[in-house]
Amino acid sequence: MHAHASSQPFHQPRHELALRDYGDSHGSHAHDHFQVLIGLHGVLEIEVEGRGRGIGAGQAQVIAPGERHDFNARKHGSLCLVLDTTQPAWARCTERAPTGAPQLHTLARYLAQCISQPQASALALLHGPALLLEAWSPGPASSDSRRRRIDWPLLADWARARWHEPLGVADLADVACLSASQFAQRCREEQGMSPMHWLRSLRLAHARELRLGGMGVAETARRTGYRSPSALTAALRR
Repeated sequence: MHAHASSQPFHQPRHELALRDYGDSHGSHAHDHFQVLIGLHGVLEIEVEGRGRGIGAGQAQVIAPGERHDFNARKHGSLCLVLDTTQPAWARCTERAPTGAPQLHTLARYLAQCISQPQASALALLHGPALLLEAWSPGPASSDSRRRRIDWPLLADWARARWHEPLGVADLADVACLSASQFAQRCREEQGMSPMHWLRSLRLAHARELRLGGMGVAETARRTGYRSPSALTAALRR
């Protein structure tokens, strides 16, 4: 598999846009980010968590963080535009086909051309990830503007100060002034994962920061709420 990538500086969220040529070889892996695949030529056979399909020219697929996927191109290979992104808004696109498929395919072909001349197309590539998301589901979101906003950084700070407590979905929902079910749905839509997965990722990221800063395993485990240094070590290895 060969990639000719063009990426913007890694702010938040992060994006990387690439043109990938999949040959007749099998691959299998998972990512900690969303991966958007848009077929340009040939057919890429892909199986995501046991669900198989083929991505041909003009077809697309979004793979959510943590989803293991197997892939293989047919004998003539497959060329795809691939977006690796941490943009949470892609969570709402994982379970449905693009409603703006013609626009999406046209945009993907244009961005594929831009990748071959990144210096001349820097502006297009900078805005490419946002344009792909818009083309996937054109039109305004019907109710997003009326929903209670969740301040995720503030909620993360609140959780980081309480690792010694057995935090659950209901605790997070109370802080966000939502019901547990509403909060769980919003977390999947906006963060691309379940509330407990988000909480575990936050806890692990905090532990990793402390370890990189030179703190010992035992003290890091105590500060981040792991039941023992060995539990923290196992989590970091995973």
